[in-house]
Amino acid sequence: MSRHVAIVTDSTAYLPPRTMERHGITAVPLTVVLGDQALDEGTEISTRSLAQALQKRRPVTTSRPSPELFAETYRKVAESGASGIVSLHLSAELSGTYDAAVLAARQAPVPVRVVDTGTVAMALGFCALAAAEVAESGGTVDEAVTAAEKRASGTSAYFYVDTLDYLRRGGRIGAAQALLGSALAVKPLLQLDAGRIELLEKVRTASRAIARLEEIAADRAGSAPVDIAVHHLAAPERASALADRLRTRVPGVADLHVSEVGAVIGAHTGPGLLGVVVSPR
Repeated sequence: MSRHVAIVTDSTAYLPPRTMERHGITAVPLTVVLGDQALDEGTEISTRSLAQALQKRRPVTTSRPSPELFAETYRKVAESGASGIVSLHLSAELSGTYDAAVLAARQAPVPVRVVDTGTVAMALGFCALAAAEVAESGGTVDEAVTAAEKRASGTSAYFYVDTLDYLRRGGRIGAAQALLGSALAVKPLLQLDAGRIELLEKVRTASRAIARLEEIAADRAGSAPVDIAVHHLAAPERASALADRLRTRVPGVADLHVSEVGAVIGAHTGPGLLGVVVSPR
């Protein structure tokens, strides 16, 4: 077996399966609890099923992977020939996933560096890809971590939601902020800031909010080489149109991904989510 640095992330990175396979990235699934069923994200619950459950106001919660699942993953990755592991995860402000990985890393058969990227979705995915590229070129664990942390620090994530109610229910945004949005009948634009979801702007209509989202993302991208991801939940036409406009508007765009978020993020944002991740190279 060849000895190498392996990259582990979690299911909220929303990397395409072929990309993960090509770069040898392993994703540990978070869990969506739908009624009395605990379902692994990515394999056991579809975003369509989630959207239908949310629209019917069925109880939906999410849960971190167990330390035992991480331990099993680290063991399997080590057995495949890894001499070290870089384990990159969504913001610890949003989930206990990082803590579970840290617990498991203490018992792993090879050294494991667990990183709280402070990000989520393809912001996390771009970090994993940066680390994987270093590992593929023969880099060390420390070098792969440095690449991931550098990518995380330069990456921005902005998103629009039809309502703050789902974020309020899940405890991901303050009740006062959610109430303010409802009381003023505004459409909120949010951003990830220091690993937390923060209200960025309040806009009066959905069309103006989406136009503003595009403007903010394009300004952030500038003209330097940049990767962009456009995410959505149950809004494929909206996402495709926004991606086309950004492709035209951003001269330095290298890779542009369009994808639907999985059930874990969708459970906290609700249908109609539209997000943009801007990640300078």
